[in-house]
Amino acid sequence: MPELTQTTHSSSPADRAEAAEPNEWLETDGLGGFACGTSTDVPARRYHGLLVAPLPDTNVRHLFVGDLRERIVTASGESVALGPDTLVRFELCPWPRWRHRAGEVEVTRELVQVRGRHTTLVRYRVVSDEPVVLDLRPGLACREAGALTFQNDVLDPTATLIDSGIRCRPYASLPPVSITAASDSEWRFSARPQWRTGIEFATDLARGYDGHEDRFSPGSFEVDVQDRATITLACTIDDEVPEPEALWQEATSSRESAEDRVQRCAQHADDFLYRGPGGRLGVIAGFPWFGEWGRDTFIALPGLTLARGRLEQCAEVLSGAGEYLADGLLPNIFGASKADSHYGSVDASLWFARAVLLYDRAGGDRERLTREYLPALVEIATEYSEGTASRVAALHIAADDDMLIHAGAPELNPTWMDAKSTTGAVTPRHGYPVEICALWYSLLAHLVELHKRAGDKAGAKHWKAAAKTAGKAFVARFWSDDRGYLADTWRPNHEIDTSVRPNMVLAAAMELTPLKRNQRRATLERARRDLLTPFGLRTLAPSDPAYEGRYAGDAEARDRAYHQGTVWPWLLGFYCEAWLRVEPKRRTQLRGLWDRLLADLDHGGLDHVAEVYDGDPPHHRGGTFAQAWSTAELLRAIALIEGRTV
Repeated sequence: MPELTQTTHSSSPADRAEAAEPNEWLETDGLGGFACGTSTDVPARRYHGLLVAPLPDTNVRHLFVGDLRERIVTASGESVALGPDTLVRFELCPWPRWRHRAGEVEVTRELVQVRGRHTTLVRYRVVSDEPVVLDLRPGLACREAGALTFQNDVLDPTATLIDSGIRCRPYASLPPVSITAASDSEWRFSARPQWRTGIEFATDLARGYDGHEDRFSPGSFEVDVQDRATITLACTIDDEVPEPEALWQEATSSRESAEDRVQRCAQHADDFLYRGPGGRLGVIAGFPWFGEWGRDTFIALPGLTLARGRLEQCAEVLSGAGEYLADGLLPNIFGASKADSHYGSVDASLWFARAVLLYDRAGGDRERLTREYLPALVEIATEYSEGTASRVAALHIAADDDMLIHAGAPELNPTWMDAKSTTGAVTPRHGYPVEICALWYSLLAHLVELHKRAGDKAGAKHWKAAAKTAGKAFVARFWSDDRGYLADTWRPNHEIDTSVRPNMVLAAAMELTPLKRNQRRATLERARRDLLTPFGLRTLAPSDPAYEGRYAGDAEARDRAYHQGTVWPWLLGFYCEAWLRVEPKRRTQLRGLWDRLLADLDHGGLDHVAEVYDGDPPHHRGGTFAQAWSTAELLRAIALIEGRTV
């Protein structure tokens, strides 16, 4: 169980960022909202806060309640702020808990988010031999989660008293914030509005962003403590104002501490599943700043659901996403509707097709596959083949005479390696990217199976011919016996990018493939030698002149390194799958592959896997502290090693 027994202040923003980043916690509400922060309780990012939630009927998240500033006030008037200097212990399981000591006074604070509500509960237990007052001052941000706010005259400072608490609406364009209290001791709210200025976010500053803001507080909740006292605050933007104590019992009654790291990881996989506008089930790509991204959703979905035996949940996500299908494309960024979604990805639809295949292999409902998913897959394959629909044409997607699809342009990155700098695409992969063509072949081959199962001989014959032609072209273009691994990208005039990248592993891991076993094995061996690290696969071999071994610095520097050597944990799942395609009886040799990542659950994003790590040792983590496909592929790889079909 992650703990903190001692905390210290650092002397610079960069030092403070290093101290805060290894210990970040996350609570989610299952509706796209969350609370997150550091184990030291010092906010290090603009996203750290107690109540982050999307606006009604949108996916635009706002940070409403930033923090609660706590003080112990003695009978003589002495005031002690609770913070890093008073913190003696932090525990994560089964929910975040901080223990403070201020002189002879002990204060325990616990925090949970309520699933299905935009509500955060914070409970305090105070033990003191002398009468003291616990002073709790909420800090309101009421801004977009990725923005900053500053002292201004537009804000409405009014705090309206309601039953058991207050309601504030600092800005008329945003929902009101209600904070209610329940306590076994006397408490009161004192209206003492003020701005707290110059709040510093060390991690943001270290990443090259602005890292200061101001927050408004309407006043304080004051609790009289004679010997001991408990008070629970509920912060919400819901119309229904909750009764804190009853809601606390409801929210925590089913929470249990997981016994080992794998269980903890599986338990927190639910953080990424959420109900969007209209109740549709979707996947949040990562916390704290990602939303629902198509590519990430369909890569992560099998690990988040099928690896945990949740076939119906997998189907629900696939079916909900299918409603967004347009011209054979699925969004790379989901909005509340098709109209406000972004259709800028060539591979979201192809990863969707692979998720359908894995759902099929895991024993999914065959009637649903034929009735619902087969028509969607036919639409994708048809539109990609013809390349005439407006959305598809805008991405330069079409099949050539050899039935392989090309996509993208020099100014348009069509794959997951889509980072851009001020000079353009960092990793240009327009043309025929290897994993795109591998996913395309897998789709064609699966269509043959599905049409045969549906009794459609003509359909099966049509797609079988397409798959046969595409398969021959795939091997001819990407494989070379002399080279001994798959090329990364092929372009007309036989312009071939032979950079050693993990996309060849994605291709080698596919079940339905034209590759021979020895071709898979050789590709995997090259990846093992040049790309494999304890935290995932590098995105480029260190021997390449373009290799960047550190993912650090400002946004420009990080974008240059993002896919030029940086390690991505999710790729380990495909490495594991490719290994088992080649050596299915030697699965025990993979059991140590995830040890370092599992150990990292005690650091960084607690019980979560980070987005990326440095390519060079000691592989410092970076990016988001909780990434859906990192967690998902860890769980899927473990399931594969255990012999389960995922």
